[in-house]
Amino acid sequence: VQLQASGGGLVQAGGSLRLSCAASGPTFSSYAIGWFRQAPGKDREFVATINYGGGIPYVADSVKGRFTISRDNAESTGYLQMDNLKTEDTAVYYCAAYTSGLYSTEKNEYDLWGQGTQVTVSS
Repeated sequence: VQLQASGGGLVQAGGSLRLSCAASGPTFSSYAIGWFRQAPGKDREFVATINYGGGIPYVADSVKGRFTISRDNAESTGYLQMDNLKTEDTAVYYCAAYTSGLYSTEKNEYDLWGQGTQVTVSS
């Protein structure tokens, strides 16, 4: 299984972006996915996660009401819709797979990581 994140870019504050996490392999619908981000000089932090079926999303308080996580198992793709972006959302965003349970907010519990996609929000 491989994960590939895409959709990052440069956007003005208040704008929107949708990140995608495309998975290879036939087992996408069997694991949770998560989104994390890492700003320069900071630790990688949890952003959002969703269970394997897509019915149980969970987002960090810092992005609640602005970011929405979803998935399309038929397309083996996860999404992170980011609205009302702020300059503090600037970071490299990563998607990851969690195979050990419903979902997790802990980066160390994720088994597989995709490469990151850069999101830059200008003021």
